[in-house]
Amino acid sequence: MTDTAGATDYDVLVVGFGPTGAVAAGQLGRLGHRTLVIDRLAAVYDKPRAIALDHEIFRHFDNMGLAEAVSPYIEPFTASEHFGVDGRLIRRIDMVAKPYPLGYTPSMVFNQPAVEAELRRHATSFSNVRAELGVELLDLVQTSDRVGARLKDRDGRHRFVTARYVLGCDGASSTVRQIAGLGLEDLIFDEPWLVVDMRVNENALARLPQCSAQFCNPARPVSFLIGPKNHRRWEIMLLPGEDARQMERPDNVWKLLSPWIKPHDGELWRAASYRFHALVAADWRSGRILVAGDAAHQQPPFIGQGMCQGLRDATNLVWKLDRVLKGASPDSLLDSYTVERKQHVIELTGKIKAIGQSICERDPAAARQRDAQVLADGGGKPLLMTRQEIIPPLRAGCLAHHETPARGSLFPQPRIARGSTARLLDEVIEPGWRLFIDGRSNDAAPMLSLCATRPDISAAAVAPVGAGAPDALEETEGVLANWFDRHGVVAAIVRPDHYVFGTVRNVTELDGLLREIDVRLRDAPAERDKNSDLRMENTP
Repeated sequence: MTDTAGATDYDVLVVGFGPTGAVAAGQLGRLGHRTLVIDRLAAVYDKPRAIALDHEIFRHFDNMGLAEAVSPYIEPFTASEHFGVDGRLIRRIDMVAKPYPLGYTPSMVFNQPAVEAELRRHATSFSNVRAELGVELLDLVQTSDRVGARLKDRDGRHRFVTARYVLGCDGASSTVRQIAGLGLEDLIFDEPWLVVDMRVNENALARLPQCSAQFCNPARPVSFLIGPKNHRRWEIMLLPGEDARQMERPDNVWKLLSPWIKPHDGELWRAASYRFHALVAADWRSGRILVAGDAAHQQPPFIGQGMCQGLRDATNLVWKLDRVLKGASPDSLLDSYTVERKQHVIELTGKIKAIGQSICERDPAAARQRDAQVLADGGGKPLLMTRQEIIPPLRAGCLAHHETPARGSLFPQPRIARGSTARLLDEVIEPGWRLFIDGRSNDAAPMLSLCATRPDISAAAVAPVGAGAPDALEETEGVLANWFDRHGVVAAIVRPDHYVFGTVRNVTELDGLLREIDVRLRDAPAERDKNSDLRMENTP
């Protein structure tokens, strides 16, 4: 590679300006890091691809100051009803009941082009973030303290930049992943599907299902999703012998949609054939080069977690990268990124794969057995599940060494009373390292005193309104009090990405946990738990 002396230098080069890259760039910008984000395309892709997000992701949007901007393009996700061989309802996947644990609707649908445009606008609102479109990455070369990148501008001119780290968010065929030599592991799922997006006329909407649905018909499995406003999506399994490109033709698409809708009922927005894969990068890091989003993993879409996984990658990595760039933690902290996110992806993909294989059953006899088993699991009635129970916690990485209740799970976000109104917890105490204490506990005061010497950790006691805890924030719905009671703990230390580092039952345990944070963040790399090298054969 040509000498990069004199090349423009950045803290981070983000390759790919889709949702994952835009969130990473926006978070890096807010933290003050000089960031260059590039994308080979000149504009946001104008067709919907991702359609679902959840409360964890919206919480991060809110933390970034984006909730108001993206809310017009987001609506609640309807329940998903699964119908068996004879059209009988066998399973219903909904969201958890109120009061919502994170303070938002747990499952949502969204308009990707519009939301992605807002994510880009937010990222480029920071003076330290530069976005360059129509720019292609050609090569990367690492030195001891930098990565040199050779770029090709839209006019064909080659130039060089350097960065302390490179983050590849450049999709399933990632150039960054290939240059870094990060191989993919096959999690054994490969099915051809046709995805059809429609803008349905108002007078035709009432004739369509009023819930999202999975038609688990062995003749041809079909998924139906209700998107925002008049957006409806069909995901249709292609059968052996069907040519994927031919099936994208409008005449074939309308034949497939004919049980539900006719050409005069709406506008065909997009028809694209895909192979639904299950893949994960063997390692997500090679020195100063890291990958995220589809560059690191691909999974079937059956519970709408594809984009969510990419944004979890970004939020997991950025707070660690921030510490490393500022010299607060050693570079080895970044090793926990692969440990945490790879295992989470493999475990969730295993659950999604099991649901997908159930939906995709083509043998009628086996499909009837499936229906009977699902109904039996529901006690003779349609099995009720929530999307939230399908999402696993973190199992390993930058967490308390000893497994404590709720370790690695998402910490809830109660509503805090503020005069005659209520505000979400993150608005009262901004994200970062935080200690939350059960204000009803006798240990609340000594725990607050213990943490008073730690400027790097915000501490607060929280108790229900009327609990008689004068120094505590008052929550209005008992979300956090119920959480403390359920887990049998009186305090939790929470990471900047809202995952629980560890929990304690008394002051002595808290003192030990605070010491362990120093070890994890400052003195040693995160240890790999003995079960962290999970493989697909160990997942359901």
